[in-house]
Amino acid sequence: MGRIVVISTGGTIASRWQGSGFAADADGREVMATAPLPEGVTVEVIDLFSVNSPRLTTAHQLTLLHTVHEVLADPGVDGIVVTHGTDTLEESAFLVDLHHHDPRSVVFTGSQLPMGTAEGDGPGNLYDALLVAATTRELGVLISFAGRVHAARGTVKTQAVALDAFADPSRELLGKTGFGKVTVLRRPQRPEPLPLPAMPERPPRVDIVMHHADGDPLLFEAAMAAGARGIVLIGTGAGNATPEIVDAVRAAVAQGVLVALTTRVAAGPVTEIYTHGGAVDLVAAGAVPTGTLRAGQARIAVLSALLASTDPEAQARTLRETACPTGPVLLSA
Repeated sequence: MGRIVVISTGGTIASRWQGSGFAADADGREVMATAPLPEGVTVEVIDLFSVNSPRLTTAHQLTLLHTVHEVLADPGVDGIVVTHGTDTLEESAFLVDLHHHDPRSVVFTGSQLPMGTAEGDGPGNLYDALLVAATTRELGVLISFAGRVHAARGTVKTQAVALDAFADPSRELLGKTGFGKVTVLRRPQRPEPLPLPAMPERPPRVDIVMHHADGDPLLFEAAMAAGARGIVLIGTGAGNATPEIVDAVRAAVAQGVLVALTTRVAAGPVTEIYTHGGAVDLVAAGAVPTGTLRAGQARIAVLSALLASTDPEAQARTLRETACPTGPVLLSA
């Protein structure tokens, strides 16, 4: 069915026992040796790095993004599979998706059980990912895991240790794998892809701050003091906080800091309903609502907007377009 390039980055699928716990140390060829290949698929392996995904940096993720573009510059490649740790897979997949302009699929996968584990899920997930990469087109960047196919946008890790680890809590399933076939159930909605960013000498700092009962601006202001050029505010409910947080957001935006607004609720969009510190006031102060993107992916959207321009107005516009391709959610009076 095609020539697939596997980019290996580590994670549980490449992990072995280290004496006190598991850690990534296997290379891509060792990972590939655990899985059968779909009929007609040939594989080439790129060992990009091998780390546990909580240790990934923006530099790692941008290196992966550029590597994907370099691989797809070869017209003989039919698709890409990225093996990745599950902890930050949703972030890396979304970054690649925001800049993906090719009809060929880039499919992220991994495992919840380490290499060599009895009934481990890595080999099956890798087989399915190769099948998806070889047989799908025009779907953007995908996540293939536990027999399910997800769009990168909106998909998050919903289970800490269970094998069916990923879902988009706000949307229907994109597709399924089984019996050597891929069934696509819907097509994802994606904004226009962003240009490939340059590799900055020092990536912009983007922090995440969560609101809660008794929450005050202290951590938000600490992020500002640390030099954050972007901040993701995780509100309560449909994206709410307090008048004091609204003041902190207004001050940050006035200083050219890009502020995104998401929610700690699992499903549903940020929605402008409440005042007295709610999303109505936060958006009026300059925060950009991020629809159904949750914190990790909202941070990636902020990062990409910062890398796309040095102009704060252009950055905010890019963030709006990438975070909410269908526009903001509004309630009628």
